[in-house]
Amino acid sequence: MNLGWRVLDCSQLDGRLRYERGVMKVLDREGSELITAPLSQIAIVLIGVQSSISGALIAKFGEYDIALLVCDWRQEPVAGAMPWHDHSRIGARQVAQARLSAPRAKQAWKAIVKAKIAGQSCCLSSVRGISPISERLGELVGQVKSGDRSNAEGQAARIYWPAITEDPTFRRTPQCSDRGWNMYLNYGYTLLRGHGIRAVTAAGLCGTLGIFHHHRENAFALVDDLIEPFRPLIDYHIFSSFDELCELDRDSKKIIINCFDKPFNGNGKSLVTMLEEFAHHYGAYVEDKIERLVVPRWEGRR
Repeated sequence: MNLGWRVLDCSQLDGRLRYERGVMKVLDREGSELITAPLSQIAIVLIGVQSSISGALIAKFGEYDIALLVCDWRQEPVAGAMPWHDHSRIGARQVAQARLSAPRAKQAWKAIVKAKIAGQSCCLSSVRGISPISERLGELVGQVKSGDRSNAEGQAARIYWPAITEDPTFRRTPQCSDRGWNMYLNYGYTLLRGHGIRAVTAAGLCGTLGIFHHHRENAFALVDDLIEPFRPLIDYHIFSSFDELCELDRDSKKIIINCFDKPFNGNGKSLVTMLEEFAHHYGAYVEDKIERLVVPRWEGRR
């Protein structure tokens, strides 16, 4: 897998992207060169409605494991392109995914939800200080049942978001939000999903075969499952870096992009590295090579 790390946001570009000798070139409408970047350094590229891209560059994105996200006029992702990987066990792994038993799927989802809520508790404590709500989130971790049949994830969300935003009326809206905290969160989660797409395809997994998320229109249901434990780190960097009234400008986006290179936990590995390792770990889990799914947990500010 290509070890690129850069995220290039061209969603507001009025111009074109093209390929030349191992390099992506970004040009304006007049053909003047704005940016050049070696493909070996790139992880994700976002383009918008006024951008055009060459077929040669898209083909090279596949060769270099680069995820392409296409955004609409609101800068919300509406389409994407991912590489087709020649993973050595892709056939066996995807058959195993399809045959994953309900009990093992439910245990996997339980572990993911526990890790996510534990991360939310740490995020709230790191940003707003220890409180009865952060302690309640910690208690919910121990109450998650197989398959999360008691919906502990939903219970956690109902107390977490008003507390972390300090707004009792706040509601998480994943789409169509162009202001406030949702604007920052949607941008951060879009980048997280892009890294998830790369990780899942590199592990030889089928993105449509999710653990919990199942929708006939969602090509990346598994990605949405596996990125859940990593969301609290994104939350932490957003709520500790911004005022809700700030504009999501170029500098703000850079701050969010940079958080993906920060250590995820005490071993010093970045969020991106941990996500890639987790995808491979899940692949081993569906093939019954390991008995228990060990989910990464964000343990708070370091």
